[in-house]
Amino acid sequence: MTHSIFDPAGDPERSGTRFTPPDADQVSQVPEHLTDPSADSGQVDFQPPPERAAIEVSPENEGKLLVIRITGKLHAENYQHFVPIVEKAVQQHGKVRILMQMHNFHGWDTGALWEDIKFDLKHFNDIERLAIVGETTWEKWMAAFCKPFTTAKIRYFPSDQAADARAWVTAD
Repeated sequence: MTHSIFDPAGDPERSGTRFTPPDADQVSQVPEHLTDPSADSGQVDFQPPPERAAIEVSPENEGKLLVIRITGKLHAENYQHFVPIVEKAVQQHGKVRILMQMHNFHGWDTGALWEDIKFDLKHFNDIERLAIVGETTWEKWMAAFCKPFTTAKIRYFPSDQAADARAWVTAD
């Protein structure tokens, strides 16, 4: 007689050599709409959630601090919203500080990368401090990569240090 890994003693009732179906009252009840084949064609009508803007900008401290939240993948059209807000703040204050919070960020498409390069060149001297809050190693690397394209002081903070990033970017 062979023994089961489930019952080394070889009890046939427990070893899997015999199966006794459960009584009807032992089976959990499945809602009818899931068990009635005529109730559903088997297709699900999926509506994806509306896509949020990849960049959200919140001016604080009368526009001297810009809190920028980035999520998803950036496209060139996202810069049409972002750039005028930064330029208005630069016009009002000369130099601005930016707290950039990246959550579930997937980078740029080629059009957005081009827009980012143009932005960096135009605003080379306009950003005083840039705190980057992110979740991944490549975002930390991005903070180091940005340094040649601006005169700003730049620091990277992991997402669990967001309060430290805010304190640093707003400090005198």
